[in-house]
Amino acid sequence: MELGLHIADFTYPSGSAGLRDDLTRIVTTAEEVGFTKISVMDHLWQIGVVGPPEHDMLEAYTTLGYLAARTEKVDLISWVTAVVYREPGMLAKLVTTLDVLSGGRAWLGIGAAWNVEEANGLGLPFPSTAERFERLEETLQICLQMWSEDESPYNGRHYQLGRTLNSPQALRKPHPPILIGGGGEKKTLRMVAKYAQACNLFPTPELAHKLDVLREHCEAEGRPSDEIEKTAQVVLDVGEKGEKVDEFLADLERLAGLGIQAVQGKLPNVWEPERMAVFAREVIPAAAEL
Repeated sequence: MELGLHIADFTYPSGSAGLRDDLTRIVTTAEEVGFTKISVMDHLWQIGVVGPPEHDMLEAYTTLGYLAARTEKVDLISWVTAVVYREPGMLAKLVTTLDVLSGGRAWLGIGAAWNVEEANGLGLPFPSTAERFERLEETLQICLQMWSEDESPYNGRHYQLGRTLNSPQALRKPHPPILIGGGGEKKTLRMVAKYAQACNLFPTPELAHKLDVLREHCEAEGRPSDEIEKTAQVVLDVGEKGEKVDEFLADLERLAGLGIQAVQGKLPNVWEPERMAVFAREVIPAAAEL
């Protein structure tokens, strides 16, 4: 099983003046110890499960561009992009730029968006749930068209593009992998089966059922379910000094038994060097055997 580091918190003891150095140290260490992906949230205010909205938050794609220059191997992804925050043509260009400048390490993580308070606060569009899902599907179609040789116009219900030119093209072939976040059974998992290379689910009691639903959608699309990487979002909590390592590894083994191939998670107090050292010594090598 692969482990990825999700950076959801930018409020560190050294404050914003030290944020660049702290972030650089965190991501370079994560790469050295064997994390395979580094992700950031596509939020502009902090979300409630992490902290108050006033806490530090960096814009996702600017941050990923910076991380591309500070790393060499890890894949880079916004976990996940809010579909209505950027026009689809611009989003495809952003991910392509990240892919080219990172040497082929970009993913497109995307979802239907949910933070209406943040959107309203900053004047960002936030239509109805039904419309956001319609826009999500059109955005996926546009990105895939821009990552192909097809430069013809795109005429959808919500988006119209006169020429889907994308030069230079992404280095990753056939295109940057697409991860769709969410476990909605009728819309989200259907779009995973139709368009994506990975899904993101939460490790709830419904996880096995969600994976069964995804397999059903794959069958309907005539696509092998094995083509889709099954990922789960977890908290990388092994205790301050590693006292919870066995419990954490048992959870990973359970997830692997259900078919989860990779986890992405927030490491508490990620700025503390010993937290990362525990993963290097005891967690990542053991997870690789699952």
